[in-house]
Amino acid sequence: MAATTYLPIVERLLAGDRRALARVVTLIENNAPDTRRILAQLHAHGGRAHVVGFTGSPGAGKSTLVTATARELRKRGQRVGIVAIDPSSPFTGGAILGDRIRMMELAGDPNVFIRSMASRGSLGGLAVATRDVVRALDAGGFDTIIIETVGAGQAEVEIVRAAQTVVVVTVPGMGDDIQAIKAGILEIADVFVVNKADRPGADQTAAELRMLMSLDERRKERGWRVPIVKTSAASGEGVPELVDKLAEHIAWLRESGQLASRSGRQARSEMLALLHQALLAKIEATVSPDEWQQLIDEVVDRQRDPYTAADEIARRIGLAPSLGGWE
Repeated sequence: MAATTYLPIVERLLAGDRRALARVVTLIENNAPDTRRILAQLHAHGGRAHVVGFTGSPGAGKSTLVTATARELRKRGQRVGIVAIDPSSPFTGGAILGDRIRMMELAGDPNVFIRSMASRGSLGGLAVATRDVVRALDAGGFDTIIIETVGAGQAEVEIVRAAQTVVVVTVPGMGDDIQAIKAGILEIADVFVVNKADRPGADQTAAELRMLMSLDERRKERGWRVPIVKTSAASGEGVPELVDKLAEHIAWLRESGQLASRSGRQARSEMLALLHQALLAKIEATVSPDEWQQLIDEVVDRQRDPYTAADEIARRIGLAPSLGGWE
């Protein structure tokens, strides 16, 4: 079998060159022409990092907690990558970059790599390129890669498609957030954190979470008992326990065989997303903006139905139509 000839930037990244890593991340964000070739070569060198997602409501202190967690991981000798998804500016489409400002204390550590990315309206609290950036960090030899999501409610379940361990962060006095947890976020949590636990009501919030989890019959069948960790990220209280629970969870995933099945689901999701992008690109190359507008106007005016219009486009791009024929 012939040896793989790697692109120079891939060789440098694999050798630990931080500038090469930063350049690759920039290429990913800009969807540069060579990006897929680079990522294809990096893929075989990944699979070693523990990918942890931090999600939860805005104001829960996720950025401070991520910083404290990274600090604790560094004390334990780990190299840490952080991908902080910022809400996009409504005016420029760029990230506000508040998370990077809060994480500046880590910026001088050569074994910590931080990147803020604009969500640019992407659903689920993740930037479109997040998984590709995680792949680059993984190939670059980082032990733990932390993804911090925007924090925008139920759409945060998208983090399950990128992370191996999902940390859901809440705070005392959560009020209506209990409803959001009931509605779906409860199901994705591998670890619950009650942050700002020095505030009144922390014990009550933890008790409410325990009650909710006791009602989840499906979770009982999975074998992992979701821990609830109380932290005060500003002082570091509870953070070592949180890092212990992260280690326990990835160990359980490996021992139970759940890591392989979870990775399989994520790979399937990623390939479907790539196919979806390719399909959209083909449609955009086939149907001009003017034709799109004409089709939209005709559907709105009831001159044409959306099903037949979609089937006509499907035929033009080589797909089988979805409407069945009458016998």
